[in-house]
Amino acid sequence: MEIFSRLAPFIQDFIYQNKWDELRGVQVAACEVIFGSDDNLLLSSGTASGKTEAAFLPVLTELYEKPSKSVGVLYISPLKALINDQFKRLEQLLLDSHIPVTKWHGDASQSKKNDLVKNPGGILQITPESLESLVTNKRGACLQMFSDLRFVIIDEVHHFMRDVRGIQLLCVLERLQKLTGVAPRRIGLSATLGDVSLAQTWLNTGTDRNCAAPISDEGKKRVRLHIERFVNYADKRDFEERDGSGNLVSVDSGGDIGHREHYEYLFKMTLDKKTIIFTNSREETEFVIANLREIALKNKSPDVYRVHHGNVSALIRETTEDEMKDEDEKIVTGATVTLELGIDIGSLDQAVQVGAPLNVSSFAQRLGRCGRRGQIPQLLFTFVESIRINSADILGPINWEFIRTIAIIELYLRSHWMEPIPPLRHAYNLLYHQTMSHIKSSGELSPAALAQSILPLGCFRHIPQDDYKKLLSHLIHIQQLERTERGGLIIGREGEKVVNSHKFLTVFITPEYLLVKDENRTIGTVDKIYPVGTRFALAGLTWETVDVNEKSKVIFVKRVPGISVVDWNVDFEAELHTVLVRKIREILQNDAAYPYLSERCRERLSEIQYITRNSGILKNLVTPLSDKKYAIFPWVGTRRLMTLHYALSQRKIKNKLPWITCVYLEAAFTGTAEELEDIVRDILRKDLDPNSLPLPEKIQMNGKYNEFIPQELLRKQFVLDYLDFEGLAADMADRDLEKGDS
Repeated sequence: MEIFSRLAPFIQDFIYQNKWDELRGVQVAACEVIFGSDDNLLLSSGTASGKTEAAFLPVLTELYEKPSKSVGVLYISPLKALINDQFKRLEQLLLDSHIPVTKWHGDASQSKKNDLVKNPGGILQITPESLESLVTNKRGACLQMFSDLRFVIIDEVHHFMRDVRGIQLLCVLERLQKLTGVAPRRIGLSATLGDVSLAQTWLNTGTDRNCAAPISDEGKKRVRLHIERFVNYADKRDFEERDGSGNLVSVDSGGDIGHREHYEYLFKMTLDKKTIIFTNSREETEFVIANLREIALKNKSPDVYRVHHGNVSALIRETTEDEMKDEDEKIVTGATVTLELGIDIGSLDQAVQVGAPLNVSSFAQRLGRCGRRGQIPQLLFTFVESIRINSADILGPINWEFIRTIAIIELYLRSHWMEPIPPLRHAYNLLYHQTMSHIKSSGELSPAALAQSILPLGCFRHIPQDDYKKLLSHLIHIQQLERTERGGLIIGREGEKVVNSHKFLTVFITPEYLLVKDENRTIGTVDKIYPVGTRFALAGLTWETVDVNEKSKVIFVKRVPGISVVDWNVDFEAELHTVLVRKIREILQNDAAYPYLSERCRERLSEIQYITRNSGILKNLVTPLSDKKYAIFPWVGTRRLMTLHYALSQRKIKNKLPWITCVYLEAAFTGTAEELEDIVRDILRKDLDPNSLPLPEKIQMNGKYNEFIPQELLRKQFVLDYLDFEGLAADMADRDLEKGDS
């Protein structure tokens, strides 16, 4: 009650009107930090735990009691949709406060933006790109708009930490701080953080404050989980199917029995239940929803199936979100990561995950989507396996994705662990972007003045001055920058093309898309031309191309019946942490019971455990797969496994990671397993110089603007920010200790 009485009267009225029983733990903790200290604040708690209100209740109270002379609060979000969603919530909260709230992004009202520039005040909701535009193009306006800025609230901190937009955001906030001379407090919000201290360091970047991260005990939550499995056989002659009595009967149809059974199962399990079906690709989302829609049509059930991903038009996505908020609508929505973030979609009956989540953090986000408003979170996993009757080697029958799912569930629910997010300390592409942005904003600068403005930014503190000199010299050489007669630097001829493009504000890679239109209605985008007469899927429906305007990059379509496919040219990126890989090994070693597995899944787990225990991979570092082919199992995460891959290549041993989420290396070697193991041990005993590794000539971490960075700097970033020899050696030492204990 003490905290409640400290809140502004309009907030107390809001709480009464909305019949809150009490303030939640995270809200009380946030108020104590904001009212009782001058610290930054990191709030990390589950989805729908009241974090947004926890940040705004004390902040708005402070703003109410002492009105700001400019914008008082910056709320920064990674998504325009999240801004729009929070805008509606804030409008209700602020009805009687006389505190204005303005949203500022590409789709927001220009007149409202102009009003804010003339009369700055209240709360500004904005994306990093729009804030970059303000600081770069409207420096004078920024001086007035943010002269009395008190708080910066950063939503979805975990998203920014693992993305280059996070570096951009921190740089822009620091530039704004230097421009105005005002150092606002920062408040970070996140539902999924593996290492809170890393997030505190990130949030504090460029500030002199401490960061409080109160732990609120919301109590243990019950979770309902179930994993089901379906099987496709690789050879028609080997098909078997169970009849209604559970007896096996032979069939002679095509090899997609498992898929058909899977879609029928999904249809039954989602019938009359508000559901999100998560997949790991847009193609799979489209295909799942198209099949469910066909089954519904055959069963004369209503069409409640929707698709929500980045290539579906904003209008269709927003309509889907509104439908999902309606308590009476039992909508089934196929989605990728777009519905992982905190857009309010009301209460769900359940979520479904097709295949394995990419990692523990993704699982936590998706589980959080279905535990809102007092519900018990309910998550269903489904797998469709293609069984090969004759596998190429002893490891062929192992479904690593299935085992990874169990490991992810166990780590999150029992160990309360999530992946820490490794920092990007040598993001030279962002160094380029901020350099160009600063010169565009400030005009001509001497190299020394430029270095003094850019290198002290917190995100670049690990980059030496010599590297910056190399970058500036290279940018002059390729005409991104130009040296004046006075020795200063300005934007060069080629640089003008970059900084004057509307795409300059974004630091993430955006493919060239074509607009898909049904007459004047925009359906979404695709990244390739589908010629006239071609059918493809988008937004859960099938379309046929009727005309293509290549110059305008528009495909005109008409809707047609049936199921089709669509594909996007995007590389699948994922990496596994050592803790997750070790949990996979533990599951294979132990006979623990997992009550959420179906009978078919329990049988499959026993089968995989039998294979792995008899293969030797759980005990041996090196295991023969066939003549002159070996599997190397150090049981380490992807980055450390890749480090070993390059170290073995340096020893002229041909090896590879068979697929992106593989937990072992496959090596071609003419000697014995013992000899290969000795070589691995020798690598670990030596002081490896990562710079000497035989990396591919054009090796680099993905990044927009890499084309303007010298190759030696891109290689250096890869070595320092991705490879991890010290971690590999330490993990292998731990592995040997574990082996000795066993």
